[in-house]
Amino acid sequence: MRREPVWQPQSRVRPRTVPASLWHWLVDTASLTQRIVYYCDQGFRVQVINQKWQRPMRNEARLLQLKQGNHALVRQVYLYCGDTPWVYARTILPPDTLTGPQRRLANLKSRSLGAMLFADPSMQRDEVQIACLTAQDKLFNLATRASEAAPEVIWGRRSVFRLSNKPLLVTEIFLPPVQKCPL
Repeated sequence: MRREPVWQPQSRVRPRTVPASLWHWLVDTASLTQRIVYYCDQGFRVQVINQKWQRPMRNEARLLQLKQGNHALVRQVYLYCGDTPWVYARTILPPDTLTGPQRRLANLKSRSLGAMLFADPSMQRDEVQIACLTAQDKLFNLATRASEAAPEVIWGRRSVFRLSNKPLLVTEIFLPPVQKCPL
C-alpha cells in the first residue's frame, strides 16, 4: 500500500537537501504558470488528466479542515512546455469554496488555475510545504505517468490558497525536465 507524502514547512527544509536546480522552483511564491511561460520557448499548455468529486487524501483533508470522508472536487493536470510535461498539479477544491464567484473554478477545463489565482486581488497564500516523493508515495505514479522514464525521486510543493477567505489546496510536483532549466 502506498503512503501519503510527508510534507514539511519550507522553513524547516534545508536548501542543501534539495537539488540546487529545483530549490528556486520550490520556494518561488510567484505564479508557476508565469515562470514556466518565461522559461519555455516551445509553448505552454495545460492538459487535464481528470477532474471529479472524490475523497481527498487524509493529509489533504486535514490541511483544508474537511471532515474525514467528505468529498471535494479534485483536479489533476500536467503543465507542459511544448510536448514535455514539466509539472504534475493536483488541486483540492472543497464544496464551500465553489460558491459565489469562485464557482468558476469548477469549469476551468484546460485553462491555467494559476493565472486565475494570481489575478484575484483577494488571493492569499499560506506557507509553502515541500516533500520528496519516491515510488512508495501515492502521488509518485500519478505524477510520473507521462514521463519517459520515472526518476528515483521527485520533489513537490503545496500550499493552501484562499480566495475571499475560501480555501483550496494546490500541489505541484516538478518533473525531471524542470531541473534542466537555467536559473
